[in-house]
Amino acid sequence: MPERRLSEIAQRLVQPSGIVSSDFTKLNRVALKAGIRYDLWQQGLLYLLFARRADGKYACGEGGTVVSSCRQIGKTFTLGTAMFLKCVLHPGLKVIWTAHHTRTSDETFADLCDLAKNKLLARHVERIRRANGQQEITFRNRSRIMFGARENGFGRGLHSVDVEIFDEAQILTVRALDNMLPIVNVSPDPLVVFLGNPPKPGDQSEVFEEKRAAAINGTDGMVYVELAADRDADQDDREQWAKANPSYPKRTSETAILRMRNLMADDSFRREALGIWDETTASRAIDPTAWQAATVEPESVDKTGLVGYALDMAPDRSSLAIGGAIRHPDGTVHVELREFRATRQNGTMWAVDHIAEHWPKTASVVIDAQSPAAALLQELKSRHVRPIVTNAQDMGRACGMFQDMLNARKLTHLPDGDSPALATAVANAVTRPIGQSGAVGWNKMGSDIDISPLVAVTLALYGTMVTKRDPNRRQEMMI
Repeated sequence: MPERRLSEIAQRLVQPSGIVSSDFTKLNRVALKAGIRYDLWQQGLLYLLFARRADGKYACGEGGTVVSSCRQIGKTFTLGTAMFLKCVLHPGLKVIWTAHHTRTSDETFADLCDLAKNKLLARHVERIRRANGQQEITFRNRSRIMFGARENGFGRGLHSVDVEIFDEAQILTVRALDNMLPIVNVSPDPLVVFLGNPPKPGDQSEVFEEKRAAAINGTDGMVYVELAADRDADQDDREQWAKANPSYPKRTSETAILRMRNLMADDSFRREALGIWDETTASRAIDPTAWQAATVEPESVDKTGLVGYALDMAPDRSSLAIGGAIRHPDGTVHVELREFRATRQNGTMWAVDHIAEHWPKTASVVIDAQSPAAALLQELKSRHVRPIVTNAQDMGRACGMFQDMLNARKLTHLPDGDSPALATAVANAVTRPIGQSGAVGWNKMGSDIDISPLVAVTLALYGTMVTKRDPNRRQEMMI
């Protein structure tokens, strides 16, 4: 089978604008002398990775390079050898290679240690440090490649690096990225690379999904390469195997792929062997058409029925939302974002005051046990408020109830212009699996998205459906 260029095999290929040259030209000459030969698609990837604009900066320096593919195509060989050679050619370069699991990091370190035995390259290596958690290849020109696992907190104590490789990027968490990304900010010419496979249900894949969405939306200043078979591919079609995995059949044998085909479920084989993303992985949780159809003007809102509230806080505790719901006698529900404030400027006690003030006429107040807002439970109880505390199963029921009522046209909300924070959360919410029963919860599409307004109104609706408290009935009895 003849070699094909990257542009001929990539399912998606996004290139930064303004490319005038690439460091790969010089790097490839050294590679050939060392006996390293890159396939055409690998040459294309490395050319884009090291491409420069007219100002001399990396063309992908702003958005990074992202590679999504199936397993066993040679990503580690391609990027690992390239970074090794880059260190040889660039004195004082600092590179960190981080994977989620220690085993993956160890395997990459071992592969590059083998490369250090190359006759041409060995003379450039000063020493190899093999201590667990401090694995490192140091070069005579002061360049370094450091290896570690994110699960062990690797990278947090570093002050400055020039290149960051995030392997297993499909399970790169927002917190890990936030901890490690600032250490390249002091580099005059940084590179950030994300290598991963299509995420499976349950993976903490917000970062990888956000990078993919940005590429699909045409964001400039980044390289995005997606190697995959066609979405409707016959899973036994060898041509589709070759399209997804350019190392087949030359380096990845038919036997290896057949083993996965026979032992994996169809969905797993699509992700792991064909590189195809699940349709639901990055799809919106809430149908925008149904959401738009549920809009009502403020003056037309029916105020009769059971009133419920819920509190939710962003994971970083930067904002606090109060969601409201009214369950009408006919079974329909109206939801609103009642309050939404930044905690740094406003603190959190305003929310306790708000709930305590409205408690006498409130049917339910809900807080999820896993939300940072649960820190307010004791204060609410001291103000004689009796919140409903939900668990993961309750959250799954609440989100399912919200979707069902919206699709059945039994849910209303105010125009998006009247509640922009809720509108943003709805537009950027995706689903995450809860347990094994098919239940889902809300998740955010990007690391900079705050979905606490949506969680708050969802739990407010749920509270009005499950509460046994009816303040309206008590008032009638008192009269």
